[in-house]
Amino acid sequence: MDMTYKNILIAVDGSDEAKRGLEKAVEIAKRNEAALHIVHIVDNGYFASVEALAHASIPDYNEKQGEKLLAEYKEAAEAAGAPSVHTIMETGSPKALIPNKIADQAQADLIICGATGIHGMERVFLGSVSERITRTAKCDVLIVRN
Repeated sequence: MDMTYKNILIAVDGSDEAKRGLEKAVEIAKRNEAALHIVHIVDNGYFASVEALAHASIPDYNEKQGEKLLAEYKEAAEAAGAPSVHTIMETGSPKALIPNKIADQAQADLIICGATGIHGMERVFLGSVSERITRTAKCDVLIVRN
């Protein structure tokens, strides 16, 4: 049984657990000489039901913040010695995109994500992103806790 990973996907949202996850992802990528794919999903679902906000600058702001976040994570991963770092940003539902479309796109054989992230209220009502990834991913999943 082969226990090496070639494409590691780390889901980030700016939370402390995502930062810890990045540290683990970099160490695993270095040990396996694997590509590291850092993904951030701009979840504009919160604003979809309010038409006025759909035309406001909030989605643009969220995308700019996402780009900034990914640049910071990429810089940190490269500085820590990750052999190959890529970034991916999408808009939509993290629960649907990460374990399916993005994992397939990156040919991920390991997905790493935080246990809770920054959307605590969403978790109460809808279930956590990490729980959905664990249930639906086709590859190994590592859940990081602080």
